[in-house]
Amino acid sequence: MKHSNIAIFVPHNGCPHCCSFCNQKKITGQSFQPRREDVISAAEIAKKSLGDAAKNAEIAFFGGSFTAIDREYMLELLNAASPYIREGVFAGIRLSTRPDAIDEEVLSILKEHGVTSIELGAQSMDDEVLRANRRGHTAEDVVRASGLIKNYGFSLGLQMMTGLYMSSDEKDIATAHKLAELSPDTVRIYPAVVLKDTELYELYRKGEYRPQTVEEAVSLCAVLLSFFEERGISVIRLGLHDSDSLRSNYAAGAFHPALRELCESRMMLKRAMELVKKYDIRDEAVFAVSPSSVSRMTGQKRCNTEEFAKMGIRLRVVQRSGLGKYDVEWVPGKEEESAT
Repeated sequence: MKHSNIAIFVPHNGCPHCCSFCNQKKITGQSFQPRREDVISAAEIAKKSLGDAAKNAEIAFFGGSFTAIDREYMLELLNAASPYIREGVFAGIRLSTRPDAIDEEVLSILKEHGVTSIELGAQSMDDEVLRANRRGHTAEDVVRASGLIKNYGFSLGLQMMTGLYMSSDEKDIATAHKLAELSPDTVRIYPAVVLKDTELYELYRKGEYRPQTVEEAVSLCAVLLSFFEERGISVIRLGLHDSDSLRSNYAAGAFHPALRELCESRMMLKRAMELVKKYDIRDEAVFAVSPSSVSRMTGQKRCNTEEFAKMGIRLRVVQRSGLGKYDVEWVPGKEEESAT
């Protein structure tokens, strides 16, 4: 059964820092602080709409540094959500927070209130990049907090950003490797986007920061996506969620409403090209993929098909059950399967 989140945004609440890239209101379009009744309302609506699927859903507190907010307010939100967990309506509670806002005391409180998953905004594992973007924590804070979270039996999620000020592809790949060493259950990858009224915007406007283009982000994130997937680490989000507020405040950077699809198509193109080289394929390339991955192989707006055409090769994609989501197999000669 598909997992789902009942998302409740606590925008920029609890964070003692203003990171170079951050303007939560412009990302989410939300500035009000949810209260107990808002949590209950969202839970009741989800309970009715999800039906049996509710048992696989988590109430999710996103948008701020949840464990750094006023303790009384944090408990108000948790106390509103926890009865739904005790009664088995939902699977648990998911939250996001800062690495330096985790200790044994707060983890004990979260455990008592039915929290099951904790995501840390690591963003980078390079201390120079963290300082330059005013994160206010170190890479060691990420290591320490991750260890505590896993020791307490929570599911660990880690969030990273690419293309930050003072970063590079090499540093971002190194961050991915260091995050993987912490054995997270999930990862989110967010290419940096320049929003108005942020420090990153001023750096961009002055010419001191060049953000990633969509093409640059796709090239890098396809590598990162493949890296995590090969290690059994699920990438549950790639790119910012599309919204009217985000679009109206976007200034530059790697935003695309279908960024993950572009990355997945690039992954499969790379694997197919390796087979072309290995088997010296020239005129026509027939590749088998999972039935659910045909569009990933042909690419968004058939971009992969066009890449093959530039090489003088006709791409044909056939469906084969039993293959993994990103598997690509060469089909030598003719095969009695439906082609696209």
